Amino acid sequence: MIVSGSHRQESQSSRVAQYIGNDLVRIDPTLVIDSFSLSGNPLPLWDESVWQKSSTLASLWKPVRDRMQLAHAFVFVTPEWAGMVPPALKNLLLFAGQREVGHKPAILVGVSSARGGSYPISELRMSGYKNNRLLIIPEHILVQDAADMLLGEEPADERDAWLRKRITFANRLLLEYGKAVGSIRASGLTEDADFPYGM
Repeated sequence: MIVSGSHRQESQSSRVAQYIGNDLVRIDPTLVIDSFSLSGNPLPLWDESVWQKSSTLASLWKPVRDRMQLAHAFVFVTPEWAGMVPPALKNLLLFAGQREVGHKPAILVGVSSARGGSYPISELRMSGYKNNRLLIIPEHILVQDAADMLLGEEPADERDAWLRKRITFANRLLLEYGKAVGSIRASGLTEDADFPYGM
């Protein structure tokens, strides 16, 4: 599943997410990619009523939850807004629990209109995984000067060519992580009722 974390319509993040999805399918044409955009902020703010199956919040979350549960790996594309992850993406990670993302590999992609993008990566590495047990892999991608990158079939310049190669490198790693950690989830050790939350 590729999640575009921008609230904006027609954002650079959604365009980058589409490029990454196309690259993954180029690497492995048998992949099924589920693209999910937070454009328009489709989920209300999280609260504990989501745990009550009859609540409105639970019914709004269910279709997204079901899609996330089917995914074997994730790509989270996040713009940098005032040095931070957009609220909708942090909100999604509050909704997502172990059944949705636990012990599933994820790559983080920071998007910046200038030369930033690293702060959201640090933020998600620090707090994006704790209770949901998302497995953020060591590799990440920064798409800087985003409006000028990943346009068209051919690279615009050497930086664009380098970025495309780096994305393919990271995508190949993510696919290998996806294969490797499936057996860990299948072991049953990841669903211990005595330890539902991270320390």
